[in-house]
Amino acid sequence: MNIRIGINPITWSNDDMPALGGDTPLEVCLAETKQAGYAGTEMGGKFPNTTAALRPILARHGLAFISGWYSAKLLDRDASAEIAAISDHLDLMAGMGCKVMVFAEGSGATHGDRTKPADQRREISEAEWPIYTQRIAAVGKHMAARGVRLAFHHHMGTAVQTEAEIERLMAATGDEVGLLLDTGHATYAGCDPLALAIRHAKRIVHVHCKDVRRAVLEQTLKANKSFLDAVVDGVFTVPGDGAIDYGPILGHLAGQGYSGWLVVEAEQDPAKAHPLTYATMGFRNLSKLARDAGFTVA
Repeated sequence: MNIRIGINPITWSNDDMPALGGDTPLEVCLAETKQAGYAGTEMGGKFPNTTAALRPILARHGLAFISGWYSAKLLDRDASAEIAAISDHLDLMAGMGCKVMVFAEGSGATHGDRTKPADQRREISEAEWPIYTQRIAAVGKHMAARGVRLAFHHHMGTAVQTEAEIERLMAATGDEVGLLLDTGHATYAGCDPLALAIRHAKRIVHVHCKDVRRAVLEQTLKANKSFLDAVVDGVFTVPGDGAIDYGPILGHLAGQGYSGWLVVEAEQDPAKAHPLTYATMGFRNLSKLARDAGFTVA
């Protein structure tokens, strides 16, 4: 199967913590993305949010636009309100030809708050689950009508973080809710990313590839640190530089016909992990891992 390899600009500049690369210009990020070998980029906070402004910038660097993060509030508002709130972002995704939108639940999330450990996140109550899944299904159907799949991002510090929560969301929804498989967030949350890939291969519409430094993760969990403290400590790195065995994961996805993007998304402190160095390492490692798994890298 043909896939393309992209990267998220969080390698250079972290929107949740501007102290991490906040002064790095967008042009540097895009130029180094191309230099490292990537075919495309996801969106970051420095990107313009109209097709008229964004398209020529990416064209100048020879990069495709992959997708952009959206933080939903479906635990606090109904589907019609969410559809209204998502309108401009969906217009951008559809206008730029994106096949998926990175979609996470932001209600009560703690991943952007350095003062709070991940376990202080808001969780979905028994009474909220059926309401939540009905709402997200309606939003997914609306997005699909625009040609953009909802790629649900299970994420540390959000309402859908654990394996049980991922399984409940998948079981209660249909193809209108696709799954974004994030190998790093799965591992951080105690999930086996290979098991997720095996169970949900036909629902996986997007893949974030970040590796995990096992010793840092163990210390993070033991001390119950915040997500951002874990990032600063170096819990994540690029594929092939940590503890995750990517071969079986990518091999299963290739065997099941996955043909979307593989995106390196490994937030680190750029003062400790030189962005171009790690971006280049991530591209080379992931390209080899993908080819060894049976993918053709376009």
